[in-house]
Amino acid sequence: MKYRLTHKTWYAYSEPAPVCHNLVHLAPRTTNRQTCRDYQLSIDPAPAFISRREDYFGNAVEYFSIESPHRRLEVAADSVVDVAPLDRGPLARSAPWEDVAAGARHTGDPLQPLETLEPLPWHFLVPTQRVALSPELTAYAAVSFPPGRPVVGALRDLTARIHREFRFDPRSTHVNTPLADVLRERRGVCQDFAHLAVGALRAMGLPGRYVSGYLRTTAPPGKPRLVGADASHAWAACWCGDLGWVDFDPTNNCLVDADHITVAWGRDYGDVCPIQGVFVGGGEHAMGVSVDVVPQDAASTAPSA
Repeated sequence: MKYRLTHKTWYAYSEPAPVCHNLVHLAPRTTNRQTCRDYQLSIDPAPAFISRREDYFGNAVEYFSIESPHRRLEVAADSVVDVAPLDRGPLARSAPWEDVAAGARHTGDPLQPLETLEPLPWHFLVPTQRVALSPELTAYAAVSFPPGRPVVGALRDLTARIHREFRFDPRSTHVNTPLADVLRERRGVCQDFAHLAVGALRAMGLPGRYVSGYLRTTAPPGKPRLVGADASHAWAACWCGDLGWVDFDPTNNCLVDADHITVAWGRDYGDVCPIQGVFVGGGEHAMGVSVDVVPQDAASTAPSA
């Protein structure tokens, strides 16, 4: 499956902003199922400085600064990405979740220098600012992880429970809403549900990472449109031992397949925010975002749970 992606973000200021500095995660990753064929970042007005690097998790990160007065800033990322379908055969033979958790605790050398260390599963076991662990979270997670259940079966159950028990409500939360509030109120958006899923995994001793990306904008004929299209999307991934990382989308109650395009992953949203920055002056300001994911191959199919 081939996709052409366009992600545009604009800022408008009531007064000239003389300077701004921005960090962006907009370049899709290349993975074992995904290849980024082309990526172009356009910035208007033209930046005084721009650089690109890989962060600790292997995500492409770009930094730019604008050092002249401006009333409007537009950042546009255009990409072409190939995504292969998920091979579901091996998932039917996943190990018991307790065995996977035990293996995660003994993977890697914690004394290895960070600059030479590929991020290993145990980096995704610890709580973070946005994924705080609690007895309530552990109790919620434990329902999906009875003794001996295969880890992929537990993921499917957790995915279905979050989808069934939490309401998608864009007005109920904001970017800094605590996970405890989401768990109590039983509502939120894809970011909240991804944090909830990641926290549930870590509460059970399983490595969980937060994944940002996109969904195809239009559904295939006869298939329902997925929640979260036309915007950045988020889901979770669990390290499953010999199976590697298995991604799942609690917002749409499915395993991640060819309708999802991965951009970046990390411990939580703070590691992969699409655009973050600071500006001086500008008075009042407004912001807008548009995302378009256009399939280039009409023969694709929608994911199933």
